Amino acid sequence: MITLAASKLVAAELNSPKPPLPYAPSRSPKIFHSPHFSASVFRMRTLRLTASCSKSKSEAELSADEDEWLKRLPDKTKPLYAHSLPCVEAWLRKLGFHQSKDDRAIWFIELPEWHAQLSLDVTDLYIRYLKTGPGNLEKDVERRFSYALSREDIENAVLGGP
Repeated sequence: MITLAASKLVAAELNSPKPPLPYAPSRSPKIFHSPHFSASVFRMRTLRLTASCSKSKSEAELSADEDEWLKRLPDKTKPLYAHSLPCVEAWLRKLGFHQSKDDRAIWFIELPEWHAQLSLDVTDLYIRYLKTGPGNLEKDVERRFSYALSREDIENAVLGGP
């Protein structure tokens, strides 16, 4: 019931013609410190509600979706910023990465020669080769790649190892 009430409030808040006032008397000042904060709180609740109500897809459906995104990949010489996020995610899965359950921007790969963690940051892609994996690294080795590099260049550099 509380979630349902929150979703009604979300719909009313997001469909409002005026931006929310930060200190309206009917609102709690503990929650609504700024118009930006209040909107983000409501969006998070909406996303949680949507996620909890959605049905999980079967592996066949996921595979079909992934194949569809792989077909949409731009040319490998195009910069990575020209790729949509679902295309980048399908590409990473194709390379052997698996996505973290805790943070969707973190990806892991475990190869016989080395293990690594890849992070999709706002401005760059980071790869950290882990010393805890196979190989003889004395410490973790991190590299940063701009999204302006081509998918082919990033793939060659990342899979080249530490």
